[in-house]
Amino acid sequence: MSKSKKKGLGRGLSALFGDEKNQVNNNVDNYSKNSTASIGDLIRNPYQPRQSFNDKKLDELSDSIKKNGVIQPIAVRPDRSGKGKYQIVAGERRWLAAQKAGLHNIPITILDLDDNETLEVAIVENIQRDDLNPVEEANAYKRLNKEFNYDHDKIATLMSKSRSHVSNTLRLLTLPSDVLGLIEEGLLTAGQARPLIGIPNSSSIAEEIISKKLSARSVEYLVRQKKSPQKVGLYRVDSNILEEQRQMEENLGMKVDIYNKKNNSGKLTVNYNNLEQFELVSKLLKKH
Repeated sequence: MSKSKKKGLGRGLSALFGDEKNQVNNNVDNYSKNSTASIGDLIRNPYQPRQSFNDKKLDELSDSIKKNGVIQPIAVRPDRSGKGKYQIVAGERRWLAAQKAGLHNIPITILDLDDNETLEVAIVENIQRDDLNPVEEANAYKRLNKEFNYDHDKIATLMSKSRSHVSNTLRLLTLPSDVLGLIEEGLLTAGQARPLIGIPNSSSIAEEIISKKLSARSVEYLVRQKKSPQKVGLYRVDSNILEEQRQMEENLGMKVDIYNKKNNSGKLTVNYNNLEQFELVSKLLKKH
């Protein structure tokens, strides 16, 4: 794959997302141009990291387009077939909604991008708009790593994320497919799923997390006990206890730890961060 040098991608992204419009307009004339195209001349982007679109939101956008038209042009690049087609770089959801709205022509911004830049723009556009679920984000990072030789540091810099965020997100892909499906459906958060990495019975634990509405921290404790029960000592982990712990934390706004022994004796610890929280706990405990 060719490694053509950058053509000022940062400026192009600013133009795409509508940031610093006055400064950008004078700087990207040689980088992009605006036009219109038949909606049928646009084709999907093979580098699109987003795999699914919410039907309800798509309908809402379609209704808006019927009333107001497509306000922001679709970012495209000339298709390599040379048959007058354009490959969508960013804005596939708008393109789909425009089709539902019955439009025949659509405004486009034609960009001069190589494959690396096309994937970068597609990922950044989705992430900046919070459109990617954690699994889609992880797969996008994987493509940058495998297909374009981006290491974790380079991905982190490109996406304005920490290196640990990139690494932890990529690690999600080692989870079983059914657990990944729960994340994609929004039933499981990345924070809840991450402790399950490397756990043999992660699928059954995932179902328990959902049914008991366990917090990410409760999941971490549950998994830690399953991995190294000897480190937890005499205390046992029970999903009902973890649920009580979660509810206490929500009500108090403080970290709570419940340690329950096999004979149902134990201890409860409330961790406060400041004097105000201490006074709140003190007042609650002294109530008659």
